Amino acid sequence: MRLIRLLSIGLYTSLATAGLEKRAAIDDCLSGAGVPTDARGSTAWNQDVAPFNQRVPYTPIAIVVPSSVAHVQAAVSCAAKAGVKVNPKSGGHSYASFGLGGEDGHLVVELDRLNTVTVDSATNIATIQAGARLGHVATSLYNQGKRAISHGTCPGVGLAGHSLHGGFGFSSHTHGLALDWMAGATVVLANSTVVNCSLTQNSDLFWALRGAGSSFGIVTSFQFNTFEAPSVVTVFSANLPWNNAQQAATGWTALQDWVTNTMPAEMNMRVFGMSFSTQLQGMYYGPSTALQQAIAPLMTLLGTSLGQTQQTDYMGGFAAYDNGDTVDVSHPYSLQELFFSKSLVTTALPAAAMQSATNYWFGQAKQVSRSWYIIIDMYGGKNAAIPKVPTNLTSYAHRDKLFLYEFYDRQYYGSYPSNGFDFLNGWVKAFTNNLTPAQWGMYINYADPTMNQTEAQINYYRDSLPKLRQVKAQVDPNQLFYYPQSIQPNK
Repeated sequence: MRLIRLLSIGLYTSLATAGLEKRAAIDDCLSGAGVPTDARGSTAWNQDVAPFNQRVPYTPIAIVVPSSVAHVQAAVSCAAKAGVKVNPKSGGHSYASFGLGGEDGHLVVELDRLNTVTVDSATNIATIQAGARLGHVATSLYNQGKRAISHGTCPGVGLAGHSLHGGFGFSSHTHGLALDWMAGATVVLANSTVVNCSLTQNSDLFWALRGAGSSFGIVTSFQFNTFEAPSVVTVFSANLPWNNAQQAATGWTALQDWVTNTMPAEMNMRVFGMSFSTQLQGMYYGPSTALQQAIAPLMTLLGTSLGQTQQTDYMGGFAAYDNGDTVDVSHPYSLQELFFSKSLVTTALPAAAMQSATNYWFGQAKQVSRSWYIIIDMYGGKNAAIPKVPTNLTSYAHRDKLFLYEFYDRQYYGSYPSNGFDFLNGWVKAFTNNLTPAQWGMYINYADPTMNQTEAQINYYRDSLPKLRQVKAQVDPNQLFYYPQSIQPNK
């Protein structure tokens, strides 16, 4: 026993020494290359290492804070020489802390000081640096000719991670995903070279970026096509009379048929369910009179009526769903929560899945005292923009689905309970046990780090996975850009 103990101590000491040597090597390399870094323990370090999800904190080997593409190149080169994995971090909103590596010891390239947004007035193409957050992007585009792109609602989310993996929000039923507006990207690859990609230049890489981008390199800037922001939008809500599983299943079935066949393109809408209430919430691209006319048949079907409506301009619509955050936000950003989350995308639900999901909702979920919610986004249907994009144009794999779900379980005090994961895992299984694999998938922007790499890749990328692995083998065969659910290259 004493020999085993001594060997264990020796192994631990050897690993610790190797870790210190690796840290010293990368520090020396970064310093010699003139790459700006956060000093460990400094205010900047503490700000940049703070995870959005406090349940999954990690400690990087170093944090690089580039102010140029050359700094990013040098950082990537240093990491490759030292044998350290690299992760870009734009907004830091990853539910799994993948921007911090998803594990200890990675080199983090903190991009949020690179946040310039410039619109070419002749082409209306926006050049956006990779550290810009959604609220800053929306504000800057609107201030430069009242332009816009499709994206999500939370101002502090980084555009890069958001758009590289989808980018759904209250404009997506009308205008598609954020990645559908991406026209080009400038990328630092694992060999530290810089390439531009688009539909006509490095097109396979561009295909891979639009759906699984964080596995292939560090995007330093984007080119986005833009559309004219509407002069008037209407924010709305309606309480749903869903007080038990049967009422919910009946109402949801009626809603499902309406979304599939009738929901107008101008309407963007979700069900927001909590332990004590369920609402429809949304944004209509047009005046309140047009909204009321368009939604009246649905209100009759659901046995309810519109509650609050607010007719406003485009930026007013953004602010209506900003969760109380500052809209035009940049560094420093400090929002943190403690939670576990899961996702789903599904086709229209068959009766068995609908009943199983609502039974769980008004049975097991109602017994959980933590602050949880379910969001069911009206994602597809015959008038929706997302399914109209050809499935092979991007690596995003879920064009054929009708609903996008976010399951969110938040703990306000203490730590997240070790037995808490069963709650949302059980709810997701209430759906998937009654669906075929072709009828469902998952959305990496609501990442679930409890899945292993193989399971995550299949659920997130479905039919796109084989080609994604081919592209990964071409541009990053040694997996320099790695996190626990990143794309594995073909061998």
